[in-house]
Amino acid sequence: MKARLRTVRLELAEPLRISRSTMTARDAVWLGVEHDGVTGYGEAVSSVYYGLDADTLVRLISAVGLERFADPESALEALPSLAAPPAVTAAVESALLDLVGKRDGVPVHRLLGTPAPLGAATARTIGITSLAHAAGEARRLAASGFGVVKVKAGSSDAEDDVERVRVIRDAAPRVRLLLDPNGAWSVAEAERLLPRFAELGVEAVEQPLPPGDPDALGALAEKSPLPVIADEDAVSVEDVRRLAGRVHGVNVKLAKCGGVRAALRIAELIEGSGTELMLGCLTASSLGIAPAVHLADRARWVDLDGHLLLAHDPWTGIGGADGTVSTSSRPGLGVEEVTAYEDVA
Repeated sequence: MKARLRTVRLELAEPLRISRSTMTARDAVWLGVEHDGVTGYGEAVSSVYYGLDADTLVRLISAVGLERFADPESALEALPSLAAPPAVTAAVESALLDLVGKRDGVPVHRLLGTPAPLGAATARTIGITSLAHAAGEARRLAASGFGVVKVKAGSSDAEDDVERVRVIRDAAPRVRLLLDPNGAWSVAEAERLLPRFAELGVEAVEQPLPPGDPDALGALAEKSPLPVIADEDAVSVEDVRRLAGRVHGVNVKLAKCGGVRAALRIAELIEGSGTELMLGCLTASSLGIAPAVHLADRARWVDLDGHLLLAHDPWTGIGGADGTVSTSSRPGLGVEEVTAYEDVA
């Protein structure tokens, strides 16, 4: 097999502010794996939180050494034992599954055991922003067909968060609301704020407490007036094993857990535990989001809007602009590059 890498810059349509940072762009590394004239693609994106810049991703993906494998099946079999970071494993796995699907003429969701194409309503994120802008975004999204809106919280003034949810609720009264403070609250703040957000009709809250104390998160979930979903505290399969049955949901991001097969193991692990699956993502192109869309039938909550936050998405094939992401009957991941992007110097 042959592998090639490109690094590109993905600009956001507008800055996305969350409790710990503001993002305007992120680098993406595209991996192409060719075998017998067929090429599969995967994407890894840089992350300050996980300590991965583009140069590091290029070095780590190259270190996998895909050229030493005779075919994609042998590479897929060996991938879990290579001890690469989850984001690298996910990108390499994506390219290999895309390759196998294209070679065999079947979409990835069929390789994963789901015969029919999938579609799911995705949440759309509104960052920490002015009340007027938040309300305008909520109206626009509702008019476009979005039925789920995720509101970022964790600003320096908790009342600002409450008012942002309130104006979004008023502007789009029929949408389902999710809340995500990204670990910004103390236990006391969460206990004080969650009843107020419940009164505003918030459906669930992601990672209200700083990561690192799953026992505290589980204790909060036990008495919370709305479902608590672990995100930063639910990175690996072992993390989820510790939280299963103690929180209401876990946010599984392929770049965080290590790809679709790791996500399937998590889904199997939590089945029947009372903990449900959320599919999340980092800001990425349609290429980076697509593998998770092929798992959409496993999730109660789907938050796969990373490509919708971009000024220009260089790949297409999963939709989402109307509030629904979907697969198709096209082979592999079902995406194709549509915009010429210059490599990052």
